[in-house]
Amino acid sequence: MTLCDRRDRTAAFRRPPIGAAWLLIAALLAACSSSSDDQNIAKIPVEQLYNQGLDALNAGRYKLATKRFDQLQSNYPYSAWAASAQLMDAYAQYASGKFSDSAATLDRFIQLHPTSKDIAYAYYLRALDFYEQIVDVQRDQKNTQLALAALKEVVNRFPDSAYARDARFKIDLCLDHLAGQEMSIGRWYESQHLYAAAINRYQRVVQDYQMTNMAPEALYRLTEIYMLIGMPDQAKKTASVLQHNYPNSEWYRDSWNLLVDDHQVSGKPVGEADNAGFFSRAFGWIF
Repeated sequence: MTLCDRRDRTAAFRRPPIGAAWLLIAALLAACSSSSDDQNIAKIPVEQLYNQGLDALNAGRYKLATKRFDQLQSNYPYSAWAASAQLMDAYAQYASGKFSDSAATLDRFIQLHPTSKDIAYAYYLRALDFYEQIVDVQRDQKNTQLALAALKEVVNRFPDSAYARDARFKIDLCLDHLAGQEMSIGRWYESQHLYAAAINRYQRVVQDYQMTNMAPEALYRLTEIYMLIGMPDQAKKTASVLQHNYPNSEWYRDSWNLLVDDHQVSGKPVGEADNAGFFSRAFGWIF
């Protein structure tokens, strides 16, 4: 055996042991440590455990907050603190961006504590979980629909609460978003000269989302398509709806210019609005 061989063997003996046996030892040590932590947590009074969760929540340590609230619910499931811990757990999940987990936690809270003094907040926070997951109008709007339904539930159940006031504002934004998707699809159909499909999308905006910011453009696009497919009378009726409901809208002025260019009307756009009930009556002209 050479000197090099002996040196290699000596170095090998100095290496720490590795392999399955060593990993098993490490796992056993970790389990013992975890068991010790659990035992220590079990000895903490319920109020102190709750306050630890709140402190972690206020410090932005959401993972720790969730852990403490979960431990409280496990160790003191029948205490007066358990319901509050569950609600705070849901908020910690919401704050950390785990919206689906938060919504699931709130579903359980609502089922278990329907008469809680915090039930309105639970419904509101659940609606926010869906609202925060709304994506751009080019993608699936399932969460927008879920948010809309959840926000309406807040308004219907707790109409006089502060949560209802904010929910009404967010409902309008959801409707604008859904109308925006319809408009996006309609514009694409129109660009492909699929006019019947485009008309269906624009009509849906006018019928289902008439109070959104998308309604004036939808009416203009309908006017535009009716002119393209040789239906000037229908175009003029649609432009009339724009005139009476959005007389100062750029979409009305653009629709008027379309009609002027085709010699269907002459002069300047009419700028006077009719009475508020005209909108519903005018729909009969179009559809």
